[in-house]
This record gives sequence, structure tokens and C-alpha cells, in this order.
Amino acid sequence: MRPSQALRSGGGDAPLGKYGKYLGTWGSMGSQTQKGVVSFSLSANRQRPLAGALNAAIFNTWRRFSHQVLYFAPPLLVGYFAMGWAIERNEYLNSKAGRLEFGEDE
Repeated sequence: MRPSQALRSGGGDAPLGKYGKYLGTWGSMGSQTQKGVVSFSLSANRQRPLAGALNAAIFNTWRRFSHQVLYFAPPLLVGYFAMGWAIERNEYLNSKAGRLEFGEDE
């Protein structure tokens, strides 16, 4: 059974669906109309897209830093002092006094 032109409302050339049924135009596919959908808009002159951005950036950065500092600062300090000790030890072992003290062992 073919739908009449009045039911198709898209003209005589509107395609039929997979099963030969016309669903209707986009947005009116035979379902009930939506109720309770409310949309609001605000004038472009009243919008303040950067309101409080600088204040929020400073305090948000401090908050995030203070919550993460205990995770990265101790290993960073341990690595810094270990590297300082290793450089000092290497310089001593390669000096005249270090070669005299440890030259036979290595």
C-alpha cells in the first residue's frame, strides 16, 4: 500500500523508508510533540565570558599546586641531593687525593 501525496507532504519524489513507510520530515517523525522544553537566551551585550577568569586562574592554580606538591617535591629533592653527592664524589675520586686513597682498589 502506497501513501498518498497528502500523507507524504514532501512532494512526489520523497523517498520511502526501508520498509516502504514514510516517516515524515526531520523533527516530525510521527512521535508526540515534546513538552516542557524551555530554552533561555542572553543578549551578547550582557554576557561576560571572562568574568572572574583571572581571579579563578590564580586561586585554582594555587589550589592544584598545593594538592600536588607533596607528590613531586620529595622525590625531586632526593634526586637533587643524590646528584650533588654523586658529582662531589666523582670529582674527589678523580682528584689526586682520591686516586691516592682509592687508586689501588679500583
